[in-house]
Amino acid sequence: MTGDVAVLGAGMHPWGKWGRSFVQYGTVAARAALADAGIDWRQVQSVVGADTMRCGYPGYVAGATFAQALGWQGARVTSVYAACASGAQAINTARSQILAGMADVVLVVGADSAPKGFFAPAGGERPDDPDWVRFRVLGATNPAYFGLYARRRMALYGDSPEDFALVKVKNAAAGALNPNARYRKTVSAEDVAASAVVADPLRLLDICATSDGAAALVLSSMDFARRRGAADPVRIRAVSTVTPTYPKTMLDLPDIATDSAAAVDPFPHTFRASIARAAYEEAGIGPDDLSLAEVYDLSTALELEWYEDIGLCGTGEGAKLVREGATALGGRIPVNVSGGLASFGEAVPAQAIAQVCELTWQLRGAAGERQVPGARTGITANQGLFGHGSAVVAVR
Repeated sequence: MTGDVAVLGAGMHPWGKWGRSFVQYGTVAARAALADAGIDWRQVQSVVGADTMRCGYPGYVAGATFAQALGWQGARVTSVYAACASGAQAINTARSQILAGMADVVLVVGADSAPKGFFAPAGGERPDDPDWVRFRVLGATNPAYFGLYARRRMALYGDSPEDFALVKVKNAAAGALNPNARYRKTVSAEDVAASAVVADPLRLLDICATSDGAAALVLSSMDFARRRGAADPVRIRAVSTVTPTYPKTMLDLPDIATDSAAAVDPFPHTFRASIARAAYEEAGIGPDDLSLAEVYDLSTALELEWYEDIGLCGTGEGAKLVREGATALGGRIPVNVSGGLASFGEAVPAQAIAQVCELTWQLRGAAGERQVPGARTGITANQGLFGHGSAVVAVR
């Protein structure tokens, strides 16, 4: 049995601040994906919904929510929560159902209507919750964490705020070409430097916003795709959902401490590097086989970290790649040609699905002005709270 599943359809609701229900956004994205696949809703045998969040906490039963909105037709439903990795874990659940023979056609949906401003802790007292602890006890908001990570790169590798700004400039240029992006305006390094400081050394334009939006995919078995006349569809070849390995010596949200390495040697790879490594091993490829990548740019500095984690360069060399233009459209290995979160903002349960939508359009050669010529293989990577990580490899 092949481990591939076909991506028959991809659809999105544009990102923004629309002031409507996440259900409306998800329904629009689902119908767009179904239309793209040429599939009637009644043919869908399973719906996997990435749970909509409220400040990091699961809020809605997404699978049944979208099944009801589209019209009850008997499909099985599943709801998946993995914070920012929810969308990729939903894809993995759908893929598992297909490969297990439980369904031939599965709809995957994620949508959100995010609160204004940076994410804050939900109400209540939860001292056993590490996310509550880091917000309420330390005051360590997401931007504070991003700023600390940026300072670490500056201290260890000599990265500069000017390097971080180049990431925003690159992603804004790509996002300006994407009709689904929230921010469709190019920016300069001077614009980044002139924006307000949020968490030194990061400025407002270094950090992604919170957004409304939705994304959806129609996945199927390869046999079903061939019966539908799709002889060479985009295929998902690997999904990695690994967890950290003890001892963990790097801080990851929401943790506020590391595991002790006094008696155990540190694992040779960081958590994020292990996410991509597992995906490469399952897919039987390596970083040199990639045509493009979509990574989780919560901040400009974190995008540089992902270059290293997915193997595009050595440790500490991420800034060199962006300075050379290697990760820009037209570069050796374009990263975030969708515009990334810098151009979209966070719609938490949708963003990992949106990454795969972008790979789908790129591998089809249907990405318009932001098309990567000859794209054949792509990877997505992101990280959610509580040890949730994900990477998806798609091929054509």
